[in-house]
Amino acid sequence: MVFLESSDARKLVRPMPAQEIAQEKRQFLPGVLAITVGTEVQFPNRDSIRHHVYSFSPAKKFELKLYTGRPANPVVFDQPGVVVLGCNIHDQMVGWVVVVDTPYLGQSSASGQASLTGVSPGTYKLRSWHARLPVGAPAQEQSLVVPPSGDVKAVVRMAGLAP
Repeated sequence: MVFLESSDARKLVRPMPAQEIAQEKRQFLPGVLAITVGTEVQFPNRDSIRHHVYSFSPAKKFELKLYTGRPANPVVFDQPGVVVLGCNIHDQMVGWVVVVDTPYLGQSSASGQASLTGVSPGTYKLRSWHARLPVGAPAQEQSLVVPPSGDVKAVVRMAGLAP
């Protein structure tokens, strides 16, 4: 995933409409969710077994104890950062919520490409994050200037990804 940060972008950020990370076939779907600060996320369990979803990440600590169906309350992600999800019952279940304080974000496709639209001209930090970065590693960053035309291409090389 990629996102553009600047002080001007931070002033424009708003919560997104409610999002969802489901548990299906003993995995989180989607495995990575990119959202803006203040966004609510529901965690419906679509498996026939119970799950216990939690995070101990500094950006958001929470616990949804053993449940089936849909928990009554969504989780509000109110701090930027990478939130690692787990299930106390199924250790192989891992997911991520990447919470950013900019409206300019995008998840890359399977081919590794991402496209951002509606970006205001200006100077930004282009930050890139991947689930295979070492735990706790910051998003990689580089400077990017968006001209008045809004058309710009950037190449990001993700170094240090785990296999």
